[in-house]
Amino acid sequence: MALLDRIRPSRLSAREQRLLTLLGGVLAFFVLVVAPIVLETTIFSRKSQNDKLRSALEAVQSARPQVRERQARKDAVAVRYRKKAPALAGFLEQAARSQKLEVTDSQDRPEVPIGKRYTERNTVIHLKKAGMYAIAKFIENLEKSGDAVAVTRLNVRRRTGEPDSYDVEIGVSAYDRSEQPRATDKDKEKK
Repeated sequence: MALLDRIRPSRLSAREQRLLTLLGGVLAFFVLVVAPIVLETTIFSRKSQNDKLRSALEAVQSARPQVRERQARKDAVAVRYRKKAPALAGFLEQAARSQKLEVTDSQDRPEVPIGKRYTERNTVIHLKKAGMYAIAKFIENLEKSGDAVAVTRLNVRRRTGEPDSYDVEIGVSAYDRSEQPRATDKDKEKK
């Protein structure tokens, strides 16, 4: 109570009364002006953070169908490469016979690694005196076989003097996926 008795304006000198009035004005300024500005700034920053989080969540939600589609494509590729492609020379010979084509020779090329997981095997065959319809059906059957094979080279030369007769050089590549090497304990420790 002694402190409150000392602070009463009637007991203070004129200089102390001015200082007390100035202190009251500064406190009123902080309470009426600065505090609302600080609170408004805090609320605005939190609101903008919430808006950013909300838009990020909406982007994630709207991207779900794209992620599912991408995963379905990835699964389809994995299914296609699950079984190893057949030996190309025999496979091509059999497909050519089904179209009544004669393979005069075939050349197997060495395997080529493609990235870390895939290898490419390539075989080039030659067809003599082949009709265009039979060639087209042969290539179509290769593409529809379901194996990971692709026609990578096609050279067609027309035979002179014979209608619908062509000499054809076809390069076919088969792609095989090797299983990913398992991480050893040393590799795990490095991480």
